[in-house]
Amino acid sequence: MRKVLGVLVAVALVVALAGAALAYMGGQGMGPGAMGQGRMMGPGGQGKMMGGPGMMGSANCPGMTAEGVAATAITQEKAAEIAKEYVEKSLPGYTVEKVTPFPVRHGTLTAWSVDLKGPKGEGTVLHITPFGAVMQPGAWQRTF
Repeated sequence: MRKVLGVLVAVALVVALAGAALAYMGGQGMGPGAMGQGRMMGPGGQGKMMGGPGMMGSANCPGMTAEGVAATAITQEKAAEIAKEYVEKSLPGYTVEKVTPFPVRHGTLTAWSVDLKGPKGEGTVLHITPFGAVMQPGAWQRTF
């Protein structure tokens, strides 16, 4: 009886660890193709459910051509241009010092960190998403 119980406990442990590993890695979940290409989605991935593109309808998601956001990933030069326009409009007296790329979405896209210098020598940082949206300081931090 002890041997059987030991084997059952070992099997349960392996199953629990495998489940945790799959959950940590993401599994298939609700990512691209989760509903099967063409079944619940129309041509080109345009969903028929909930009345709009994608499964959950129209949302302000990267690449969905929201107003002022590019449909394709932007270059570093374009990110610097967007940052300069934003600084001129929203942060008078600040200047763009440096634009540094960093990987996002498991390294498949590139976003930019923009170092700014203020009129009194103070510094701050902006982030430019891969699709051109500007994130102000602290905007990428979750608040509960």
